[in-house]
Amino acid sequence: MSTVAEAVASTRPDVGGAGRRRAQAQTRRSVKSVIFHLAAVAASIVVLYPAAWMVMSSLKPSNDIVGNTSLLPETWTLENYVKAFGGIGGVEFSTFFGNSVLLAVLSVVGTVVSTTVVSYAFARIPFPGRNAMFAIMIGTLLLPFHVVIIPQYILFNQLGMVNTYLPLLVGKFLATEAFFIFLMVQFIRGIPRELDEAARIDGCGHGRTFVSIMLPLMRPAIITTSIFTFIGSWNDFMGPLLYLKRPDLYPLPIALRQYVDQTTTSDYGAQMAMAVLSLLPVLIFFVIFQRYIIAGVATQGLKG
Repeated sequence: MSTVAEAVASTRPDVGGAGRRRAQAQTRRSVKSVIFHLAAVAASIVVLYPAAWMVMSSLKPSNDIVGNTSLLPETWTLENYVKAFGGIGGVEFSTFFGNSVLLAVLSVVGTVVSTTVVSYAFARIPFPGRNAMFAIMIGTLLLPFHVVIIPQYILFNQLGMVNTYLPLLVGKFLATEAFFIFLMVQFIRGIPRELDEAARIDGCGHGRTFVSIMLPLMRPAIITTSIFTFIGSWNDFMGPLLYLKRPDLYPLPIALRQYVDQTTTSDYGAQMAMAVLSLLPVLIFFVIFQRYIIAGVATQGLKG
């Protein structure tokens, strides 16, 4: 009997051992999850600290910003925002804000219109030298912006465009944004050509096919291009610094610079307040359209 009992016991599954292994595996997963979330929280603190410091500094008196290591203000004040709304150099905040909105909106319109048309031509219209021209256009991505600053300035100065918005917008309407063209070309190449053939059978030319078929299907890529163009134009500092000389033409990034003067007194409080105000539209814009950014990047637009 004892031999039979031992044989039966040896054939039973080790239920207790399997349970312990599952518990140990679950414990390891829990520890890894806790470590991951702690690391994510630490990284978020590092990334968000400058923004938190900027917001808190905008609520401090200007004299307490530099040299004060405390994040929270000892004395809370809204005087910096009053100064920011009042503007600087005789120009009100609404003027700077309106200039930034104008440049950003026109940049989005010009980039979307020009890049969609050029991308359709590269992706769907066969013409001599198409591949060579596309390769040259992609090659411009390797050209640093600082290399073309002086030639561009000389050209726009000779054309009488300095101190206007034209140098900042002409390139947008002439499809000089090679990255967005590449994005849209790859996106269009992923759209079945059977749709083009069906439209051609119905008597549609390239114009009607582009407007009625391609543009609706290109919505994710168009929205992604619009978002990045808006943010890039809103934050642009170098372009307006080079071409704009009149304070009433300054966008917000150049207006922020006006509050810092190394030879006299710098109003850091008003600068922080205006920085917070200038950040809010971009933040709201990004929060509203962030799902379109993810959708545009995740689509087949980046397929090789």
